[in-house]
Amino acid sequence: MHFYLVTFILAFGTTYLITPLIRKLAIKIGAIDVPDERKIHSEPIARLGGLGIWAGFFLAVMVGFILAGATGSKLDFHVGLGIVLAGTLLMIVGMVDDIRGLRATTKLIFQIIATLMVIYFGVEINFFSNPFNGIIVIGGFAIPLTLIWIVGVTNAINLIDGLDGLATGVTVISSSTLFFVALRTHQIGAAILLLALAASSLAFLRYNFSPAKIFLGDSGSLLLGFVLATAATIGVLKTTLVVAMIVPILILGVPIFDTLWAIGRRLRNGKHPFQADNKHIHHLLLRAGFNQREAVLAIYTACFILSFIALVMALQK
Repeated sequence: MHFYLVTFILAFGTTYLITPLIRKLAIKIGAIDVPDERKIHSEPIARLGGLGIWAGFFLAVMVGFILAGATGSKLDFHVGLGIVLAGTLLMIVGMVDDIRGLRATTKLIFQIIATLMVIYFGVEINFFSNPFNGIIVIGGFAIPLTLIWIVGVTNAINLIDGLDGLATGVTVISSSTLFFVALRTHQIGAAILLLALAASSLAFLRYNFSPAKIFLGDSGSLLLGFVLATAATIGVLKTTLVVAMIVPILILGVPIFDTLWAIGRRLRNGKHPFQADNKHIHHLLLRAGFNQREAVLAIYTACFILSFIALVMALQK
């Protein structure tokens, strides 16, 4: 359908053109990632990259929804608006962190606020598909489960953002796969959101892959994780697809596993679960002798394999 093509072109083109300007802005205002003992890069790199992705994503989603509605496609503008508004809030919070720095607890509070916003707009996991008979309604557990899922995935993408192009590339693979699943389940609104995210992330990867000219920053990683989580909720988890529970977990398997492993490791060592360290999957690959590009491509490969398996499962009649 033509509105998908327009969505892709707008998202990709806008982000591709505006990112160099945002890089200059980041340098001018001091939004710079300075190397330390935990980081891989050896020279200061501009961050604030999430602003470029947001620009392409926002424009493409707005136009895509309008065009889809004009063609008579069935989609929920209310839910789409909620996701865009809440995602914009988190992008702004991330921008503040990129420029001035924020406490982890402050960012977590805003993630919860953003999640409650989209729940208000109708993004909620309120049932699971039963592969044997019908659906399982989860009742009073709907809001807590939705909170855990969205905040968890948001932080998973944030935590995996440790190498040039890693979180961005994982998002391209994951959102592209979820886009095809959303098409399979006839969730047009989710498909537009995911396509816009995939296209804007792909354009940003031009500047973010090793050697990176600009980093995502929290403005980017929080936005990417949040949109992935919410779009997966309305595109897969709220459908009667038999494998609805398994598909998004497989597609986001690498960042989810890395996050759970990191939290367990830190708690076991008596540390705060959100205290940064250098023992993520990408750090281990570097210690194993991979260079930065090889480590990123290895993780891309794992994500692609898991996403392919999930897509095959979702496409089964």
